[in-house]
Amino acid sequence: MEFENLLKLIQAVSDSELTGLKYEEKGVKLHLTKEKETIVTALQAAESTVAVPAVQAAAPAAAAQADKAAEEKTSAEPSGKIVKSPLVGTFYAAPAEDADPYVSVGDTVKKGQVMAIVEAMKLMNEIESDFDGTVEEIYVENGQAVEYGQPLFRLS
Repeated sequence: MEFENLLKLIQAVSDSELTGLKYEEKGVKLHLTKEKETIVTALQAAESTVAVPAVQAAAPAAAAQADKAAEEKTSAEPSGKIVKSPLVGTFYAAPAEDADPYVSVGDTVKKGQVMAIVEAMKLMNEIESDFDGTVEEIYVENGQAVEYGQPLFRLS
């Protein structure tokens, strides 16, 4: 895909009501998702040396939006004992689709107790509590994409 077309595609998704787009052509896979006015771009190609510069050069507007959203999150970050995501991936509240969640609001947890799973690159990573306390708030929904350092739980 040509660089100009990639930029047009990113802008079209940004301006539209779409929340996601997947595109594949000649071994290049492009996945765009939009959450709360932020576009997350993932590009995979047979030759990563070709794909990396394209993503870095193609996403300045998306990166600026992501930086602005990150600044807003940091300034509005909740206080208290916060369990944050140690990696980028997909949040899962339970070990299986038909299983009960690891924790719910009001549950008491101990340091080291598994609270959720974040899937990254097909690996399931258990998210353990860094604190003893009671779950006061859960910030993410099951199946939601999470970023590095994003608050997942607030404990008291």
